Amino acid sequence: MDTLKPKSALNNNNNKSRLARTFRKVINLRTATKIASNNGICMLNPQSCRVVKEQEDGENGEHRKKNGFNEDLKSRNRAVMEALVAKLFAGITSIKAAYAELQMAQNPYNSDVIQLADQAVVDELKAISELKRSFLKKDLDLSPQVTIMLAEIQEQQGVMKTYEITIKKLESEVDGKDSEISSLRSRLNDAVSANRSLEKKLNASGSLSFSALDNLKLSSLNHTHFAQFLQSCLRSVRSFVKLLVKDLELTNWDLDLAVKFIEPGCRFSKQSHRCFAFESFVAKTMFECFNFPNFNLDQNDDKFSFFERLKKMNPVSPKHLFTQSPNSSFGRFLRAKYTQLVHAKMECSVFGNLNQRKMVTSCGYPEMPFFNSFAEMAKRVWLLHYLAFSFGEEVTVFQVRKESRFSEVYMECVTQDVLGELDASPEAELRVSFTVVPGFKIGKTVFQSQVYLSPASSSPAKLVPFGPWDGTVVVLPVMVGDGETVYKTVDLGVAGGGLAGRQAVGPDDDVAEGGYY
Repeated sequence: MDTLKPKSALNNNNNKSRLARTFRKVINLRTATKIASNNGICMLNPQSCRVVKEQEDGENGEHRKKNGFNEDLKSRNRAVMEALVAKLFAGITSIKAAYAELQMAQNPYNSDVIQLADQAVVDELKAISELKRSFLKKDLDLSPQVTIMLAEIQEQQGVMKTYEITIKKLESEVDGKDSEISSLRSRLNDAVSANRSLEKKLNASGSLSFSALDNLKLSSLNHTHFAQFLQSCLRSVRSFVKLLVKDLELTNWDLDLAVKFIEPGCRFSKQSHRCFAFESFVAKTMFECFNFPNFNLDQNDDKFSFFERLKKMNPVSPKHLFTQSPNSSFGRFLRAKYTQLVHAKMECSVFGNLNQRKMVTSCGYPEMPFFNSFAEMAKRVWLLHYLAFSFGEEVTVFQVRKESRFSEVYMECVTQDVLGELDASPEAELRVSFTVVPGFKIGKTVFQSQVYLSPASSSPAKLVPFGPWDGTVVVLPVMVGDGETVYKTVDLGVAGGGLAGRQAVGPDDDVAEGGYY
């Protein structure tokens, strides 16, 4: 029994040692299969780490390949769509160019060009239709780079073609405008020629009017002669005014400012009516002191002397009259009126110097169209003055005050269209804006003044009948069928009858007698 005990203890110790070794193996196995990390550092042995890394790299590579394929597919689809849009826009541009060419070929009509343009439109529409079919079927077989390049070329060709057509159209319009300009220039030349012919006839009629004095006797002189010679004189005044305004325009004068200085506050219904202000200025200057014998420059003469001087001076040119007797009444009249009418600043602006003025004041005669026109006007005014005093009656010059009511008896409107408006609208009232040409009264015979009318202001003018009526006559111009002007003498002596029954403005009311004030 004693011999068996030591053997059991030995066996128990062996079993414990075996169990301990087994636990250590298990623990070592778990430790070998366990992964511990510290800041991303693999704690396995090198062989284990290599196996795990290869597995992860394989999975990431497959994922990257898949993503790259998707990106390439999207890029290709985008490029194809860009090529599709570029090709579509290029086709539209080509259609636009072909349509423009089609329109251009309509006028003038060109059947060949129309047919080619029509075929080009049809071809482009077919190409766009085919492109649409391929797009809907997702059967677009386009090389993006080549397609975009070809589309850009087609686009530029269409734009160039459109520009060429536009240039041709503009050239055609220019040719049409040139033709129209030539036609208008021809019409203008015809109109200028016609005007010159009319001016020659008018000047000839004026010359004939004054030449009629050669066979006229003082005993047969009547007031109708004065009315005829007055119209001839006014034609000369208007001719000079026309030349004056033209010269001022060429020197870039501010005509509006000049008109405001001549007639402040005047309103013109048309821009062309500004010439009446200049005519008023010239007439006012030339007819100033008309009611004094010899314009108050010389001694008084009787009617026989005036009439004889009139017949003697009539056929002589103004140049000869002035150069032969520069210190005569007419010579002094011409110098005084020129320096009074043509201001030194105006002359310097028009001619660039004062040489013409210096020559006139030193009794010289400038050989200039401007001065020739002025001298002719001055001569006719001087002869009209002699004719007025040849009647041996009192001579009076009058102008109409502003805002006076228009009177058919003593006034003549220079713009007939204004009177037409007055007839069309009876309730409208026109007033005198300014006197263009003064009126004349020789004895008891009145010659109408010429006025410019404008709409009435708020305050009406007081009217007083002209009186006394007894013995007063008015010389009125009357147009006959062939355009000739004749003069009718109307007697105002019958109270309550004829023109005497109308309201009229006379020298005692709104008309100023005795020259200008």
